[in-house]
Amino acid sequence: MHKTLTVKEKDFFLTGNEIPNIDTMLEWSQEIITFIKQYHEQHRELTDTFAAFPSGHLGMVDEAGNLDMYHGRLRAIDSVGNITLPDVPTDDYQQYFREGVERWSYMKFPYLKELGREKGWNRVGPLARINICTAMPTPLAEQERQVFRAFTGKPVNNSTLYSHWARLIEMLHCAEVMNDLLHDPEILSDDLVRTGEPRLEGIGIIEAPRGTLTHHYQVDEKGMITRCNLIVSTTHNNEAMNQAVKWVASNVISQKGAITDGMLNQVEVAIRAYDPCLSCATQALGQMPLHVEVYDFTHHLIDERYRS
Repeated sequence: MHKTLTVKEKDFFLTGNEIPNIDTMLEWSQEIITFIKQYHEQHRELTDTFAAFPSGHLGMVDEAGNLDMYHGRLRAIDSVGNITLPDVPTDDYQQYFREGVERWSYMKFPYLKELGREKGWNRVGPLARINICTAMPTPLAEQERQVFRAFTGKPVNNSTLYSHWARLIEMLHCAEVMNDLLHDPEILSDDLVRTGEPRLEGIGIIEAPRGTLTHHYQVDEKGMITRCNLIVSTTHNNEAMNQAVKWVASNVISQKGAITDGMLNQVEVAIRAYDPCLSCATQALGQMPLHVEVYDFTHHLIDERYRS
């Protein structure tokens, strides 16, 4: 926000007719959640099993364990719900996380230092946030979270396709928060004040739509950046996306190793569930560029397909 709202602007979002107002947003959010619930009921065998694998889950919660997008503490759980990171302050993230590297990837692989590279990685994003929080802080979204948990029947959901249902619950939560803000007189205040002394180091962690996002900067006395470390949501989900593609390769490729259009489609479905901030996330549906190779145990190329 670089400016405060005017009364006219606030009323435009509350009751405006030129674009959908906040009541319409709440209605649409509930309607699309109804649709996704029906889809899961009708296709449960697919949604439960597709790219389902155990993993840790990371996100932010408030002091009561409710989902917190902006000011919370970091909580992580394992694949069955055991706490692996106990609500630690975001400024202390370096004490708990390390970033692994692989020769075959330009992206790093964050993990919890105490658990190690193999067992310490976490998914982030809507599914992770639903899994780690005790409750949603708005009533309609909390009601839908309880329906979600009851439907899955497990303390932790590790099925990739449930990310979309979780994302829609969060959309309803955001609409509820916007509604509360638009009815809060403080939304019109103009008392933004900068206080305190300049700092040479700053750490900011929020829950972005894709997941937990870390920005860490150090500057010199002139304000020039001397050190920068970012752990973006897609970096956290790097291992999860690899595991999802591995699941497709293990469960869809035929015994002869032939690559089919259906297999390529499922690779795309697996990756897109994590909404990665990569070039593939900005292409038209069904047009994600892919290059898939299948090798036998002697490293002999069996099949190769391109989709450009």
